[in-house]
Amino acid sequence: MVKVKNLWLVDDDEIFVFLTRKTILKAQFDGKVTVFNNGKEALDCLEGLMGNNELLPEVIFLDLSMPVMDGWAFLEEFIAIKHKFEEPITIYIVSSSVSPHEIMRAKEMEDVLDFIIKPVSREKFIEIIQSL
Repeated sequence: MVKVKNLWLVDDDEIFVFLTRKTILKAQFDGKVTVFNNGKEALDCLEGLMGNNELLPEVIFLDLSMPVMDGWAFLEEFIAIKHKFEEPITIYIVSSSVSPHEIMRAKEMEDVLDFIIKPVSREKFIEIIQSL
């Protein structure tokens, strides 16, 4: 398995981001955590990093409900450009939505590893981070 050096949080919820960063540190993750407030910022950064695999994320934790570009729009754009990346990028959706439709839609996407409902327990995040 590839060691995770770059992990992205794409979420506009400041409290969730703060708590998640603290949890990631407690899980003894020694890579870099980068935060984006919406899908457009993350997508622009991904496109700017094409050809620079050292800085691309191995894992993205993606919220669905954000301003400017939500998680679904990000995923559509990501799927259109993912073939340009040499290494795969693993995406976890982390959302407060409990809609069965959204959960099923996410699980049908091969690029989404899991749909995690907020609030995420510290134990669950530590389990995910340590499995990376």
